[in-house]
Amino acid sequence: MSDDLDAGARRPTLAPDGPQASSPVTCLSLARPDDWHVHLRDGAMLAAVVADTARRFARAIVMPNLDPPVRTVGQALAYRARILKALPAGARFEPLMTLYLTEAMRPEEIVRAKAAGVVHAVKYYPAGATTHAALGVRDLRPCYPVLAAMERLDLPLLLHGEVTDPAVDVFDREAVFLERHLLPLMRAFPGLRMVLEHITTRAAVEFVSAGPDTLAATITAHHLLLDRNALFVGGLRPHHYCLPLLKRAEHRGALVAAATRGHPRFFLGTDSAPHPRHAKESPCGCAGIYTAHAALELYAEVFEGAHALDRLEGFASQYGPDFYRLPRNQDRVTLIKEPWQVPPTIAAGADVLVPLRAGEAVAWRLAD
Repeated sequence: MSDDLDAGARRPTLAPDGPQASSPVTCLSLARPDDWHVHLRDGAMLAAVVADTARRFARAIVMPNLDPPVRTVGQALAYRARILKALPAGARFEPLMTLYLTEAMRPEEIVRAKAAGVVHAVKYYPAGATTHAALGVRDLRPCYPVLAAMERLDLPLLLHGEVTDPAVDVFDREAVFLERHLLPLMRAFPGLRMVLEHITTRAAVEFVSAGPDTLAATITAHHLLLDRNALFVGGLRPHHYCLPLLKRAEHRGALVAAATRGHPRFFLGTDSAPHPRHAKESPCGCAGIYTAHAALELYAEVFEGAHALDRLEGFASQYGPDFYRLPRNQDRVTLIKEPWQVPPTIAAGADVLVPLRAGEAVAWRLAD
């Protein structure tokens, strides 16, 4: 598939400050985007965060790593109902549900998932890789009958692309995963659509770019904005801790290039992952960065910095639906070049969470 910008894609509407095309853009209209990787949690946290996602995105692929995880179609339907109930009145938002892959899952569950019409993918977590991944996969071979059913029924596999081998350096886990696990998976199931989620390295960019049309990747706003130095500015910064970890500046640069060049198999997935402040600021802090409060605005900063605002619509609104074989959204959203200050905390039931850029400015604002 070509790396060029989709020639048939509608260009976003850019409103410059003055009559000349080279003037700074102050207003940007684009088709309403979707988030192809988000954590909405459950209970009080779900009620606290779902409005941020629903305000910016028409649809979102919802991660299944609850405690306990969403492993069956029945559990996915029940979780979907809780999400819809938690939405603000009048919100138009569709949660796209996923199942949590385990070695005990049977192909019959995939048949039920496809028939249900609301389950859009199955998520692979290596055991112990991230939040609530204790029940994840230790050996992929027992999962092969399930993967074969997914290939036959065209249900995508979403990959947390890291190995958890303690002999592998934590900053190398993604690159090792590509050769050790992803390449064999692609050879065994050439027709299975796969998404390598929240990629963080040049190696992942090159792997996906050279891969077949059945392989895509999501990129987060925080991995586009931050490198691993952000973990240590002024001291240890627990609210910048995420998995996969932030990497060197050279890898961040490769991600920015991949996101902004108009390649149709790289698209938006926030991996927005809320945790209570006390769970982040602890001796064993949780991994995850909350970005849903300003997700689209933060991506706009990245694309503006790369002089690629005209390609944000493809990345945010077109390539994801195309890969998932869903219709593109027809309604539009507007971003205004107007700075606003992120609150220092966001209430979440009896707790608070600390969002990315807490107490700091974001350069773009989503119009009401």
